[in-house]
Amino acid sequence: MNTPQAHAPLQHLGPGWFATVMGLAGLALAWHAASPLLGASAAAAALVITALAAAVLLLLASASVVRLVRHPQAWAEDLRHPVRHVFIAALPIALLLVVTAAVAAGARGPLVLGLWALGAGAQWCVTVWVLSRWWRGQTAGGLAWPGLTPALFIPIVGNVVVPLAGLPLGQAAWSAAQFGVGVLFWPVVLVLLAVRMAQQGLWAERLLPTAFIFIAPPAVVGVGLLRFGAPLLVVWALWGVALFSLMWVGALLPRIGRLPFAVPHWAMSFPLAAFTVLTLQLTHGGPLQMLGLALLALTSLLVAALSLATVKGLRSGSLLVAETVPISVAAAPG
Repeated sequence: MNTPQAHAPLQHLGPGWFATVMGLAGLALAWHAASPLLGASAAAAALVITALAAAVLLLLASASVVRLVRHPQAWAEDLRHPVRHVFIAALPIALLLVVTAAVAAGARGPLVLGLWALGAGAQWCVTVWVLSRWWRGQTAGGLAWPGLTPALFIPIVGNVVVPLAGLPLGQAAWSAAQFGVGVLFWPVVLVLLAVRMAQQGLWAERLLPTAFIFIAPPAVVGVGLLRFGAPLLVVWALWGVALFSLMWVGALLPRIGRLPFAVPHWAMSFPLAAFTVLTLQLTHGGPLQMLGLALLALTSLLVAALSLATVKGLRSGSLLVAETVPISVAAAPG
């Protein structure tokens, strides 16, 4: 007798799961950024976490291929979904971040360059595909209120991640070109989300953790501009925007804390890690150094808690299940 699809866990392994890799790789980059302060132990921790992120990426990529073969309709549904389709961008971003962490640890060579090119090219194509949907009418799966959530930042932020490994690998021209796409559309998405909140209220309650993605664009753009050699005052301005975003979305923490754990909680990890990296890279002693180390500790605890909750959820069978409430339903005022 065939197992009903509703009870096939692999069917529900959507692309949002690659946020786990993003969080782990972001944590690895944060520990690497702390190595000038903490020494070889921080560099060793970064290397171990990078290896873990690479292993999880390989596992999820393999499982996703099997899912495509066994449950092609599930993939098709993800591509059509007004919210979930943007999480497709998490695949190339996860690859780019693992490559970035490896490059930070000193990895070079044709394989590393090839993986970076694969991630950058895939991210470019996914961004074009996601934004091309905007040309459709609302009834044809185009830009509509249900799809306006912070997850829409994901394909945008992926483009500003490209230079983090691209510049050390000698790919400055293409890194700048793709970086420009992210910088162009970041404020566009920000305005769209502001309009959505004013007109429709917040997104689904279970997606509240994705509000932390507001932190990612200014933090990653700031780190990228440091690599490009931009004026420090510009980078400090972005640091301020990222800090404000962290404090702003922090007001949602009591509501997030009441939610049952789910994969969207991982959306909190990479943005916090990115802000930690930017803070540590701007550190020149004094209070900011202490803030950077405090953020590193907080990010580490968050990723550890998310990892434990994920393992527990997989064991209990509470994660790889069908959505009980449509993800596009608006949250009740709170």
